[in-house]
Amino acid sequence: MTKPSNHIPWLDNDTQLPHPTTAQAKSTELAGLVAAGGGLSVQRLHEAYGQGMFPWFSDGQPVLWWSPDPRMVLRPEAFKLHRSLRKTIAKFAASSNCELKIDSAFSQVITHCAQTSRAGQPGTWIVRDMIDAYVTLHEAGFAHSVETWVNGQLVGGLYCVAIGHAVFGESMFALQTDASKIALSGLVAFAKAHHVPWIDCQQNTRHLASLGAQEIDRATFLTGIASAQRAPAMDWQFKPIHWQELLPHAVHEP
Repeated sequence: MTKPSNHIPWLDNDTQLPHPTTAQAKSTELAGLVAAGGGLSVQRLHEAYGQGMFPWFSDGQPVLWWSPDPRMVLRPEAFKLHRSLRKTIAKFAASSNCELKIDSAFSQVITHCAQTSRAGQPGTWIVRDMIDAYVTLHEAGFAHSVETWVNGQLVGGLYCVAIGHAVFGESMFALQTDASKIALSGLVAFAKAHHVPWIDCQQNTRHLASLGAQEIDRATFLTGIASAQRAPAMDWQFKPIHWQELLPHAVHEP
């Protein structure tokens, strides 16, 4: 196994990413940081996610590539659909004015995510270059949105990256109460229906833990995504999710 060093490699656009196990150690201020630079092309993002890395940086910083250890993941069968959310989804599913859609408004979803304030964060890491890069990644077929619509209006959603059956969650937003949780419930249902082993949630938060996400070590994560991404690409074509078919596969009593 390659050992991390205090040196942060700088990447040119044609330089390969270092192995994720070279990331800065847990005990350091930059724990999980693998490299800097290298741009945000489709090829670079595909390379990074395929090795369990993701970009995360602020305005004025170079592109920074991260591989945290441990890693937070949500197994579809462990998803905790709490009683109040279950009632919200039942009402949502019964309404003719409510829809869950896939990939019908990716650019709007990521833009809303960038504009959503986060507790403890003075700004957003979804800067303009990130938005442009992930819209291009979406057009290439590797980034997707799950969207909550009410009365013809987009009120919540999330976006993710998918390579084969490896799914990497990125960010969510909600303009109405529980709108992002409805979208996440839809993604969990979709993932379970397609036998996705887990949804990557990157880092531990109390909110994710309350929904059933758990930490695993980096080595286990890398082994899992190496296997999952070899599976055929899933069908993410635009179509409504039929709750009556998928919801029973997503629910789990707390």
